[in-house]
Amino acid sequence: MDMIRPILLILSATFTFSAFAADMSQSDRDAITERIKPVGDVYLAGSEPVKAEPSGPRDGATVYGTFCVACHGTGVSGAPKKGDAADWKPHLAKGMDVLKDHAINGFNAMPPKGTCMDCSDDELVAAIKVMTEGL
Repeated sequence: MDMIRPILLILSATFTFSAFAADMSQSDRDAITERIKPVGDVYLAGSEPVKAEPSGPRDGATVYGTFCVACHGTGVSGAPKKGDAADWKPHLAKGMDVLKDHAINGFNAMPPKGTCMDCSDDELVAAIKVMTEGL
């Protein structure tokens, strides 16, 4: 007798939820499908969506204003601030080749390429020139 009660409870719940699912409209089903769909998509090799290509190289001001300003505008974690001769003096003394290497490969708290993973080496050099302009 103790086993019959849980079985009846399970059967009752199954019939209740089955009836509820049958009464759902297509728009309700579509809304549920939209809410539970995965965040990303899986593609087979060769069927990936086409990515937009950059229209051309970005100038130094654009790269600086988009990617570098967060740290080099305020001096976060010791980043030399744009236009600050005292901050840049020890870095400039090492030469542009070293600055370029640090921008590409990272230096101290700065990760490789800063936050611009798709920047070309030339774009990074242009951003350095913007930050050191007039020094």
